[in-house]
Formats: sequence, C-alpha cells, structure tokens
Amino acid sequence: MPYLPPRWPRYVEFAPSVLVAGGLVWDAFSPADYWGDPMLTAASVMAGALFSLRHTLAIGIAIVGGVFALTVKDGTAGGLVGYLEIVNTLFAALMGVGVNRVVARHGRHLDVVRTVAEAAQRAVLPAPPERVGPLAIAARYQAAQSEARIGGDAYAVQRTPFGVRLLIADVRGKGLGAVSAVSVLLGAFREAAEEEPDLPTLADRMERALLRESENTSEEDRLEGFITALICEVLPGATALRLLNCGHPAPYLCHGDEVRALEAAEPGLPLGMGTLGVERTRPADRPFPVGSTLLLVTDGVTEARDRSGRFYDPAAQLADHGPFRGPQDVIDRLVRDVEHWTGGPRDDDMAVLALTRQPEGRIRIPYRGSNPDH
Repeated sequence: MPYLPPRWPRYVEFAPSVLVAGGLVWDAFSPADYWGDPMLTAASVMAGALFSLRHTLAIGIAIVGGVFALTVKDGTAGGLVGYLEIVNTLFAALMGVGVNRVVARHGRHLDVVRTVAEAAQRAVLPAPPERVGPLAIAARYQAAQSEARIGGDAYAVQRTPFGVRLLIADVRGKGLGAVSAVSVLLGAFREAAEEEPDLPTLADRMERALLRESENTSEEDRLEGFITALICEVLPGATALRLLNCGHPAPYLCHGDEVRALEAAEPGLPLGMGTLGVERTRPADRPFPVGSTLLLVTDGVTEARDRSGRFYDPAAQLADHGPFRGPQDVIDRLVRDVEHWTGGPRDDDMAVLALTRQPEGRIRIPYRGSNPDH
C-alpha cells in the first residue's frame, strides 16, 4: 500500500495556500523586490512535509507561476534579476518535492514496521471469540501511542472443563521483552487452564513457566520482571464467578446503572515474584447475575490522569453512562470516556476485556460499536 500522509486539522491544510497568497501579495505591493520569498519557500517546504506529491507540485507550480507573473509586471522577466528570481523559486519548489519524497520514504518504512507489529500482535494476542456459551465477549487493545501496535498488556478467554476461564495481565516494561513475556504467559495459561482444577494451581503453573523463561535473563530483570494478573472463572450453570487477583486492578461489575469494583480482600503478589516465598491468596466468589457485564482492565485505564492529576475511576465515571447494551457498548463508552478524561495522549497501553452474561440457551448478537483497533 502506498504511503498516505496523515490527516491534519483543517486549518493546517490551508496553511501553504495562505502562505503562497501572502507571499505573492507582499511581493506585489512591497517597496522592495520580492520580500515575500521566505513565505513562498516556507509554503513549498510545508506542503512537501504535510501533503501528497500532487498537492506539493500544485503549490510549487502556483509559486513559480505567481513569481513569473510578478517579474512580467515589474519588467524584469527578460533580465538577470528576473532569471535569478525564477531560478530561486524553482529551487524552493524542488525543495518541497525533495522533502515530500523523504517523508514518503520514511512513511513507507513505518508502514512496513507497523504491519509486522500488527501481525505479531494478532499472533500473540488474538481476538477472543464473540460468544462462549451464555457469555457475549468483547475486547480492545489500545496502545498509548498511535504508531505502536504491540506491548505488554494481554487477555485471554478459554472454555475449559471447569468453566470459562479468563485472564487479563500487564507485563512490566515494553518492547520485545514484554511481548516475549506475554507469549509465555498466554501459552502457559491456555495449557494449564485445561488441566488445573483450581485457580491457585493454575497461577502456580503460569508462575513456573515465567520463572523458567527468566533463567537466561539478568538478576535485575528477574527481580523487576513481574506481571500483574487477574484470573477469573465463570462457573458453569451458576450466576457466580471466581476471582484470583495477582496484584492487578480490580474488575468491575456493571449491572443496570450500577458499576462497582470487585475488590479483593487480600490482593496477592504479581506473577514472577514466587521466589519470595509468600503464600498465594485464595480466590473469592462473587455474584455474576444474568444481564450484568464483567469489565476487566489494565492500569492504562485506572492510572489515566486528567489535567489536574486525578486518576480515572471507572466505577464513578461509567455509572453515568449506563445501562449498557452489551460488552462492546461498555468498552466503547469506557474508551471514549478515558480519552475525554485525559484530554490527550496517555502514558500507558490500555487493554480491556468485557463479558455480558446472557440467559442460558438464548442467542443474542452482541452489540457492535466503533472499534478502530480490531
């Protein structure tokens, strides 16, 4: 796919044309010859940096044509001054084309990198099924920077003999090291979730897999390379769920207009810190009635700050948006609300997983809202 320049605010689109008009008017009415030339050069370079080659050429042609008309008006078209002015103007137009080609080349390189990153993200973190039994499911991974498509947040949904099991996790750090840890974590979860009868044993299996993976890393990386995780189990045939919190932000239960955090009585240590010898906490059972939505998030949500430094609180903020029409509706409103809260770029990636419990045997198509990342 050819490189396409990004869409800029509307006032930016008019800036080169305004500079061209301003430069030519200045040249036409100023007492000295061609004092508006810096504005014309700026217009050419700006067009080359911001817009397509066709737009850049159009700006260059307008500049050259306008300056040529001024040399004819001033009677310098056939003299040395006129020739030099046309040459200078052509050079400015070529500068704009050159800048455009450099930006386009780097844009194509960025497209390749982003394509590889997106493929890796889909391989490591595939989208969960839209429905598992009575659960309608939706998920969103949103990087802190729009250029990034890969990071250390993870989620998984798996049907097992013990019920539907869920995982959401946040790896400390970013880059390839975090992606490698996510791959090990999800692989261990998918295997152990089918075999281990309880959540603490499942967490222990994941812990051992992470410790094996870290054997070849430095001592500092082993001490600091922990993973916060929340493991959930929706019990079959019951309106309840079981939660094991390993140092992760609490999940939220959305039911009607009410949104409340399901805080753990004793949050456990993150995964990767088992060498400290601390006994793992016991899971807690919580109600999960029909029609309610379980919302699991990473700290990219709970640590989002507004301009005054206040943290975003999903329980307080989302309550004004209910009731919700399904898991995708919850995620769409949450993402929009976080973006409005921060008013700009976030400092951390954000992963969100939502599940709505529907009546057994009833098939309902999940709500489909806007989802630019999937």
